[in-house]
Amino acid sequence: MLLRTVIFAAFVAAAATQIPAVVALVGNQPEPVPAAKPTEKATVQPASVTPGSTMLEADGRGHFNGTFKMNGRSVDGMVDTGASSVAINESTARRLGFGVNSLDFRYSVNTANGNTEAARIVLDRVEIGNVRVRDVEALVLRDKALSGTLVGMSFLKKLKSFQVEAGSLKLVQ
Repeated sequence: MLLRTVIFAAFVAAAATQIPAVVALVGNQPEPVPAAKPTEKATVQPASVTPGSTMLEADGRGHFNGTFKMNGRSVDGMVDTGASSVAINESTARRLGFGVNSLDFRYSVNTANGNTEAARIVLDRVEIGNVRVRDVEALVLRDKALSGTLVGMSFLKKLKSFQVEAGSLKLVQ
């Protein structure tokens, strides 16, 4: 039991180190992207390389952002190799079908915003482009503690490989 507690504490500490990056993302306004037509919405789509692989281009700050499908719902997220787990907030968890009453916020997590509670969940599937992964562990943090979604190692370790080269992140299933 002590070993599990130590492993979980290390996991939470690693995830908590990524909270300042997410807070910085919220504080910075994205650069405007010219639209082809006034009615079209500009979105970043992952480039499909081969079946079971996807390429993400780095943004101006070097972050790899994309629109993931989690349990069939679109969620904007940032790939974070320094995060031990996928981390989502309460609002996103509700959109994905996890009721507030079903979440057990029994884990204490220390973040840049202070202490907060976290609940452990398992996402049925996480997808981006042609990459599809099932049964991905995630942490749910309170909305005040996490404003965005971090896609960490609990997703990446289920891939055959992931590699950064020339400003692109290649995910291979």
